[in-house]
Amino acid sequence: MNPTFTQSQLTAIADALADTSEGLSGSEIAHLLTTCKMSDPSPGITKRHRLYNAFVESQNSRRDRKAILAFIRHSMKPELYARNPDRFEPMRANLNRALAFASLSVDASGTLSSGDKATTLAEAERRAQDLRADLVKRGVHPDVLQFCKAELIADNYFHAVQEATKSIAAKLRTRTGLTDDGGTLVDRSLGGDLPMLAINALKSESEKSEQRGFVNLLKGTFGMFRNPMAHEARILWNMDKADAEDLLSLASLVHRRLDKAIMPPRV
Repeated sequence: MNPTFTQSQLTAIADALADTSEGLSGSEIAHLLTTCKMSDPSPGITKRHRLYNAFVESQNSRRDRKAILAFIRHSMKPELYARNPDRFEPMRANLNRALAFASLSVDASGTLSSGDKATTLAEAERRAQDLRADLVKRGVHPDVLQFCKAELIADNYFHAVQEATKSIAAKLRTRTGLTDDGGTLVDRSLGGDLPMLAINALKSESEKSEQRGFVNLLKGTFGMFRNPMAHEARILWNMDKADAEDLLSLASLVHRRLDKAIMPPRV
């Protein structure tokens, strides 16, 4: 017998794909249903109910879930989000929380596959509590601890690390008033002979070298985890708890140095 999704799984998947703020638009749903040769039995209702009804009709008529899987694959092709890349990762995270209960997931390349995923919300919550407890013992910065949440690590610890990395960028913007992101933000806030923020007095060559090293550390961290699109790191790295603890400890170190950073007087 061909496997099918349960009613609750279909509801969760439709809700994720048609999320009001981060999901597919009505026109995108129409296009994808046509692409996957699926009927659109109720186009005039809310997006999530529209998509749920299309999924139910397809699965009931075909007696399998192949068309629904095809819809997921088409909807999660990274190239579709080239003009608005910030949509991709939040949408993928929402979808993976739903797919976890069907032992499926979509990776950062858009590939749909089976795997060992959380089967209950309790399991995801246990992972989060264990991670947080270990980090508390390490004395990790409180701005990092808030990313030890079940919804972030339901399918992989990578999301907690990625969100913690985003918090570093947010702190740089708060301290400097800049609106940039990634490497540009690091260069403008911490780079140059007279940076906006300095982690030491910049009096000796050793201190200046430490500042340059800190800049390179942050730019490397952003390059590996900040970009929401399909990095090699995410595709190849099935991050476990030990990896996450080490990387979140690194984020903690960065936060502490930024908290103590000074704004050198402008001459």
